Formats: sequence, structure tokens, C-alpha cells
Amino acid sequence: MADHDDEPGGRNPEEEFREMLRDLLSGAGGIDPSQLAGAAGLPNDPASLAALFGQLQQAMNRGGDGIDWSLALRQGEERAASAQSQISQEDRNRLDQALQVASLWLDEVVDFSALPETPELLTRRAWVAATMPVWSQLAEPVALSISDSLTRVMSEQAPEELRTMIQGASRMMRGIGGALFAMQLGQVVGQLATEVVSGGDIGIPLQNDGRAALVPQNVAEFGDGLDIPGDQVELYLAVREIAHARLFRHARWLRLHLITAITAFARGIDIDTDRLEQLAEGFDPSNTDALRDAVVNGALIRPKSEAQQAALGRLETMLALVEGWVDAVTADATGRLPRSDAVAESIRRRRASGGPAESAFATLVGLELRPRRLRDAAAMWRAVTDAVGVEARDALWAHPDILPTADDLDDPSGLIARLTGAESAESATGDEFDQALEQLLRGETPAAPGEDGEEPRG
Repeated sequence: MADHDDEPGGRNPEEEFREMLRDLLSGAGGIDPSQLAGAAGLPNDPASLAALFGQLQQAMNRGGDGIDWSLALRQGEERAASAQSQISQEDRNRLDQALQVASLWLDEVVDFSALPETPELLTRRAWVAATMPVWSQLAEPVALSISDSLTRVMSEQAPEELRTMIQGASRMMRGIGGALFAMQLGQVVGQLATEVVSGGDIGIPLQNDGRAALVPQNVAEFGDGLDIPGDQVELYLAVREIAHARLFRHARWLRLHLITAITAFARGIDIDTDRLEQLAEGFDPSNTDALRDAVVNGALIRPKSEAQQAALGRLETMLALVEGWVDAVTADATGRLPRSDAVAESIRRRRASGGPAESAFATLVGLELRPRRLRDAAAMWRAVTDAVGVEARDALWAHPDILPTADDLDDPSGLIARLTGAESAESATGDEFDQALEQLLRGETPAAPGEDGEEPRG
């Protein structure tokens, strides 16, 4: 950035703004660092305050207009590691065996080949590291929108004597706003790492195609609350995870299709600038709770437009198709487990209620990840399997254009008619009738069976 020598003291606006922020963060300007830590969703302790100050200093000195998502990764890893236990060799041996059995059981009920890579066993911290690239990709459109809107509103609301300085340092302000958002995302993902049991537990593909993973510590904690033998819980969850990974490896288009749909939805999110202006007008540097609550509770995101509601409906249908298929094939594969129905019901209840971290992500990004029509989708896949078998059912994942639709979730009979050929037979009968009627109207006598040189039908 070029120097502005006509500025007082020979400093450009960015240098002045950086110095002002340093004073504020040090406490000299009225901002309590512990309050700012609360705004970022961080614990109020000396280590967190030191980390916050250091990361905001990096954001001030960082060039470029993008968001430094390494802040989210560091926050997420630290949050996940705070109550993490390592994976014992006994747990590793037992879960490796469960994953091998799960793969054999799935061979009997799906038409997709086995995974080329051995499923992983991850600590909570490793799960954060493995999945953060996708989380940041999903959150970036909203983070940029909030940062840009906040920068614009603060520039407009600033006193006249500070306006030029703030406008000249807009890139730095955007970086600081993005840093605060990234740290909040890291806290959310770090908390999620204490709740998820596997790589595909959220429903979206957080790892590369064909990668399956369990989080043993969370698997054990999930099973502790159930009156079900632990080995049955582990085997059921192993089947679910491998089924999810096999689906995304086979349908190579599916992962990109889902991620693209989610990011497109996020880009359409509109920020409530009126609400931002109210916050800016009444902003108290010694109390950042209002700003923090507005970001964390989703108050800055406007209600969804009609176009967004339609896009959300399509996305929810796709998520329901994925989760419904996984539910259906897992039920088939775990028929040998005496308590498989009880485990399945526990998972359904857990999915319906969600966890606090998942709710936090929904408000932070404006997107609920749990499909609403899961039971309808599972029932549809069951009906399709009964009607046409496993091979024809799984062939529907070959291309998005042939997948079942929301109408098929309402009534699978039309889909089954198409797959079984009943619809084609009815259409052929109708064509013959129309041809005979047309001949009669022209005064011609339709040929009797066998008169046209063909064998009589039936």
C-alpha cells in the first residue's frame, strides 16, 4: 500500500488504525481484552487472551483480502484436545475387527465395491484437522459477507474525524472481522469433535471420497448411555460409516454436487445491514456481548428468500436421499445384531435433536444440516429394494438426473412403476389403442392379430 504523506504525522490510515487497535486491545482505549475474548467465543483465561491478541495482531499485519482459516484450525484443535483421550491398542484392535466385519456384511446388501483404503480411527483433534478444510469452505461465503458488511457499516457510522482513517484501513478491518469469525468457527468445530462418532456422522462428506473413520472416544461415550452391549453399538456404527463412505466413493459426482449446493446457498445469504447499523450506533467498546450474540445467534442473517427456500428444499431432499439410503442398507446389513433396531432408534433420536455445536453451526452459517424427510427417504429406498432389488436400486446413484425426487418421497409408486417397466407397458398398450382408433376414424379396419404377419400377442 502506498504511503500517504499528506496524512498527519506522515502516516497512512492503515498505520493509524493499527496503532489505535493496539491501544484498544492493550486496554488503554477502553476495550477489556477479556470482553473481546468473549466476543470471539473464547474462554476468559490468560492463555486464551494471549492467543486472541496474537492472532488479531497477525490479522492486522496480514496482507490480502481472504480469511486466514488457520485460526479456525488452531482454535478447533485446542478445543477438541482439551478433553481428549488417546486411542489404546485394545480399542484399536477391537474396532479394526468391527470395521472388517462391517465391510463383509455390506458386501451382501449393496452393489458398491469395498473401500480401497483401510478405515481410520481418529482422535478428536485429528477429526478437526481432517474436516476443517470443508468446514471453512462452507463458512467462507457467510464470513466474507459479514466482514464486508461490518466494515462498510462501521465506516459509515464512524465520526467524521475517524472516517477517512477507517476507510483507508478497510482491508485490515475486514481481516480482523474474518479472524473473529474464523475463531468462532474453530470453537464450533472443536465442540463438534466431542460429539460426532464418525467421519460421515454429520451427513455431508467431510473427508475425501472413499475415506471412512470412527472417533473411538465418542463411540464409547455414545454407547455408555444405552442399555445395549458395546460391541453391537460399535459394529452398527462401523456399518453406517462404511456404507456412507462407499456411497460417496461410488457416486463420484455426489460429493462435489452437495458441497457446491451448500456453498451456493451460503453465497445467497443476505446480511441485515439495518441490524448492523443499530449495533454500530450503540456499540460499547467495554461490552462486546451484543456484537457477539448477533453473530453467534444468526441475528445478522436475513430470513431466507423464496429462491433460497427452493434451493434449501432441493438440498434437504439430497441429504435425505443420502441418509435414507445409509439407514436402509445399514438395517439390512445388521440384521444379525439382536439389538440393531434399538441402536437405530437411538441414532434417529440423536439426529432429530442434534447437539449444541451443530445448532451453533446452523446459526453461524444459516444452514441446518439435518434432513427433515429422512424417514420418508428410508421408506422409499426400502420400497425400491423390495420391488427391483439391490443392483437396480444402487444404479440410481449413477447420475443426479435419475435420482428419486421430492415427489418420489411423497409417493414411491411412480418411481417403482418406472423401474419395473409397468409404466412402459401401460404406455405401449395406450399406443396400440391410439393407433387402432386412428385407423377406424380413417375408415380402415384394423388388422386382426396375426394378419400383419406377426404372431398373435398373448
